[in-house]
Amino acid sequence: MAGTRSSARQAANAAASSSPASSQSQSAANKDSAAGAKRKGGPTTSPQAKKGRKGAKKEQATLEDTLPNQATEDESKDTEMKDESKAPGAESHELTSAQDNPNGDLKPEDSATANGEGSKQENLDTASGGPEQTAEEDAKQNGTEEAKASTGGDAVEESSKREESTPSSILEKGIIYFFFRGRVGINEPSDVNDIARSYIILRPLPHGAELGDGPIGDAGHNRMLALPKKVLPVSPKDRFMTFVEKTNVTMEEIKNSLSSSDYMTKTAGSRHTPAAAPIGEGVYAITSTGRETHLAYILTIPSEVSEVQDGVGLKQRGSFVTSAKNPETAAPAGASLPKGAEYPKEILDEFRGRGWMPLEPKLLDYENTQFLIIGHNEGALDKATVPQPDDEKQGKEGPKEEMEKLEHEDDLRVEHLKGDDTVFEDLGLSSKEYPKLQTTW
Repeated sequence: MAGTRSSARQAANAAASSSPASSQSQSAANKDSAAGAKRKGGPTTSPQAKKGRKGAKKEQATLEDTLPNQATEDESKDTEMKDESKAPGAESHELTSAQDNPNGDLKPEDSATANGEGSKQENLDTASGGPEQTAEEDAKQNGTEEAKASTGGDAVEESSKREESTPSSILEKGIIYFFFRGRVGINEPSDVNDIARSYIILRPLPHGAELGDGPIGDAGHNRMLALPKKVLPVSPKDRFMTFVEKTNVTMEEIKNSLSSSDYMTKTAGSRHTPAAAPIGEGVYAITSTGRETHLAYILTIPSEVSEVQDGVGLKQRGSFVTSAKNPETAAPAGASLPKGAEYPKEILDEFRGRGWMPLEPKLLDYENTQFLIIGHNEGALDKATVPQPDDEKQGKEGPKEEMEKLEHEDDLRVEHLKGDDTVFEDLGLSSKEYPKLQTTW
């Protein structure tokens, strides 16, 4: 839905206008920074995503497949995590003691997720002749011009200058999508109680990536996270378990998991699981503030949050403290998956025998990784993007400034592409087969 940009986003426009960009991007940035300007929702001409060769990839099981079966009469019951009322401390040494016993009852979801064998799309080089490559090498050496290379799609370009200015406290950055799926037989949820499960999709970008026009290409490094609690934490008392359901997969595999399905039961006959509906898109960063790590985000779509986003705890800007569970330590019954992540020895050693450690991006590359997301009271994004002394000494931008710059680029990309329907364009989904981005119940 169309809406005005925030003042912070306008400030990002001014910062972004000083960096090299095409004349079209400069024109769009000027339009975006004008008072009362709104993003257009209509389609415009844009580059198409690059195509690559396809190869078969072994199908990964969904979270529902890994959970124990439930009696048929309980099929319509909701999956949820009942969390401890005890709030964790603000720092990770408090998290370590408070999080060793995250309590909850995890029940299998009432629906079956449709699975399919995706095809991995290879990233094709589009480099041209030698003279052009030589110019790029000269630019890198002299530092007088941006040296850019395509990295997985028309919209993604890698800049050596951007990489140098990105603070080390940003461990990973990328594009984030939020979805939820209605209960069996409920295509359009009317409130949070009609939601069966929520999902977060992460599409990591190179450290020096900047965004231009077009959809995000498929490099096959996508992750799908499942939130059995259905809503996001909004205070330190909210400590919700999250699972890596799929990792390092193509968008075709994500598409299959988000699609609708029909199946038969002995007691109720034919049942219909609705397709997942998008409720948000934006940029994210996994940041380190010393003893903690955070999952921070800024929404681009919708331009203004509404009752649906508020209902699930999704803000225009937000972050969560994150803490990963050691798969070798015991957990309360029903509070973890039957099978944990299979980390190599070097990662297990990093836990140093503790039950929890700050979440790092490499842990998200393992299926069944389990981690807590913990809410903030106020100023969530500010707490996740505190500049670190070493980065300040080197004159690097702050984490929040880098996130705002990336979100501004994403905002222009969305405006030039298909507005709110950019979610479908990016993920290779048909807007006719999936619910529209939902802002009202």
